[in-house]
Amino acid sequence: MPETAAPHPRRWTALVFIALAQLMVVLDGTIVNIALPSAQHDLGISDGNRQWVITAYTLAFGGLLLLGGRIADIAGRKRVFITGLIGFAGASALGGAALNTGMLLGARALQGVFGALLAPAALSLLAVTFTEAKERAKAFGVFGAIAGGGGALGLILGGVLTEYLNWRWALYVNVPIAAVAAFGAAAVVHEPAGSRNRNRLDIPGVILATLGLVTLVYGFTRVESDGWTAPAPLGLFATAVVLLAAFVAVEARVKAPLLPLRVVTDRNRAGVYLSLGLAIIGMFGLFLFLTYYLQVVKGYSPVVTGLAFLPMVAGMITGSTQIGARLMNRVPPRLLMGPGFLLAALGMLLLTRLEVGSPYAGLILPAELMLGLGMGTSFMPAMSLATYGVQPRDAGVASAMVNTSQQVGGSIGTALLNTVAASATTHWLASHGGDLRLVNQAAVHGYATAIGWAAGILATASAIAFTFITTGRQDGGAAVASGKGAADEVPVPVVAH
Repeated sequence: MPETAAPHPRRWTALVFIALAQLMVVLDGTIVNIALPSAQHDLGISDGNRQWVITAYTLAFGGLLLLGGRIADIAGRKRVFITGLIGFAGASALGGAALNTGMLLGARALQGVFGALLAPAALSLLAVTFTEAKERAKAFGVFGAIAGGGGALGLILGGVLTEYLNWRWALYVNVPIAAVAAFGAAAVVHEPAGSRNRNRLDIPGVILATLGLVTLVYGFTRVESDGWTAPAPLGLFATAVVLLAAFVAVEARVKAPLLPLRVVTDRNRAGVYLSLGLAIIGMFGLFLFLTYYLQVVKGYSPVVTGLAFLPMVAGMITGSTQIGARLMNRVPPRLLMGPGFLLAALGMLLLTRLEVGSPYAGLILPAELMLGLGMGTSFMPAMSLATYGVQPRDAGVASAMVNTSQQVGGSIGTALLNTVAASATTHWLASHGGDLRLVNQAAVHGYATAIGWAAGILATASAIAFTFITTGRQDGGAAVASGKGAADEVPVPVVAH
């Protein structure tokens, strides 16, 4: 076995720019939530099209992530990383300058396209750069804190920018962040030699995966307007199942698949992808409902609304860097992920008591702290385990699967829980004689009902983490792989320049 070369001396500086890029992508997933009411008013966006400002981004992002991850494996992660940064900045500038609904939605979709290049390149660079157990724990602790807390931080930054500048700066802010990250990456990010995948791109796999994922998410967006039993959503769901089943069949037969099935048939990684996707379904719904509750029902300004999420951010950072990172090499991942998701579920359950006059300090604050600590503790080992033991040539597509589970989960969460909330609100108002003076009570009832669903989904994520993930602690050496294809998963040494 060849010796592994000494780690690159500027790897920790490189981590700063990789983390900065990841922060930008995660921020963008929620920063627009705070700015959305202002953008809707300014551009005259209808209530029916409002959620497309979020969904256009997640559809493109989630649908193209597998392709983006494989392009990073083939073309080089550093090159794709910088390309993604430049493209993301350009799309953000276009969105900030939007003159109408179509222009804004187009820019958001374009952001998703370049985000699909950027996000898997960032995570796979991290995976191939930090291979020593203790260093990996620290690096993924930072990355996990950003992945978990960045979304809530986006709500804070969105509030400040919307109130003191305007909603357009929620998009413009990506331009300077991307410029700094691209300049730093060009100077210090180092991609180890011998880690690229030299195979040709699997075009049939690209087409089937992209169409299948986009169709699936679009089906959930149609549920809100058409209902669960309408022909359009049912047809879209059936089409998505057929496309994704065909994708799996193709991947099992082609010589150089877009997604080698060995990556996802490992029991532990499958548990990570599934539990993370479920957790994000719950979290995305919460961000949307709590934002509207604080701004519309409680009358908070955008800045105060953003600051109201600060305890959740603090909890996520603490859970990731002080609990997850310190314990990752001491206990099995399931003993961090399972209890973490369960704590988050309990915090979500607390929010089902939400009423129009609920006190922030007495209800929302403790729930946010529980959610933050739980999700932060879970995200850190999940991010690391998802790429642990993967062959370097598959690091990009394995990283893409992490992001795919999150982005598809986010799209489903926004559509699914929004539908649940709207239905509960309508029924509550109808049962009270349709009195429009009770519209806030009806809306809060809808939010609380959807949050109850989110709590159940998080509890399911906890159960999956406890039962699917059986690997031991990540303390160096070969990864403990299990399930079909495990024999192919022993890490190969990465020889640096």
